[in-house]
Amino acid sequence: MDFVAVLLPRADEEDSPYGYTPTRYVAFIFIALFALSTIAHTAQASIFRTWWLFPTACLAGTVEVLGWSGRLWSSYNVGNSDAFQIQITSAILAPTPLVAANFIILGRIITRLGPVYSRLSPQLYTTIFLCCDIISLIVQGVGGGMAAAAETSAGAATGANIMLGGIIFQMVAITFYAILAIEFFVRYLRKRPIRSVAKPILGEQEATRGVFDGRLNLMSGALVFSTLCLFIRAVYRTIELSDGWNGRIITTEIYFNVLDGMMVILAMVVINIAHPGFLLSTNHDSSYIMQTKTADESSRTLA
Repeated sequence: MDFVAVLLPRADEEDSPYGYTPTRYVAFIFIALFALSTIAHTAQASIFRTWWLFPTACLAGTVEVLGWSGRLWSSYNVGNSDAFQIQITSAILAPTPLVAANFIILGRIITRLGPVYSRLSPQLYTTIFLCCDIISLIVQGVGGGMAAAAETSAGAATGANIMLGGIIFQMVAITFYAILAIEFFVRYLRKRPIRSVAKPILGEQEATRGVFDGRLNLMSGALVFSTLCLFIRAVYRTIELSDGWNGRIITTEIYFNVLDGMMVILAMVVINIAHPGFLLSTNHDSSYIMQTKTADESSRTLA
């Protein structure tokens, strides 16, 4: 007999705020996956000195571990309100810092390939979408806290609606981010800058256009995959909360496991594999920055 189960008597299935009892082994698997990815991100961020990954990818993984720990707790005592509050708040908030990491990565890619092909400057791009991410995080946090602490169905519904507003806002931000990113890559590949392009110096490549080498190709592919996973998760959450607390979607465990947990862990792991600390390193000379530097040196030499 399970020792923990003896200490925490299991509530009846009909008392479950989930509409089901979270599957124990699934919770263990996701805790392990998120913990391993978070540890890897922490080590990689330290090695490559990409400190901005600590409040983004590392934070997202840590909160996911907390949320899935709440679900694991619920698998032993599904009626425990503390466990439910932990998981509902953590699960809704955790992916938001990871979205912020993707915003930053795209800004770095734009800097490497050439800001003249981007509708926004890398700095403005990152600032605008990070602000959107913070707003989304605050709204979702307020809604999640209200829903978790609600003692009436009306209070829970109000919290859910606020969470829904935060999720929709995040989904809209991701959509505009994706549209601008697509425009940037199309303009770069077609050599159609938004702003004027400097003329080549001494037969060199244009100083405003970086080389889309293997590193940037891999980083861009990982970014697209990660963004797609997070967008799918946002769409799922939007439909789930719109369906209500007693709806078929929110009370079906497999949907949450696949469309939330699986999407977020895939979005995290792909950044482990294609790590920006290595792929966006300034130690190689194929970037826009290095070409601009070379062009400036050539100009000084001619002078």
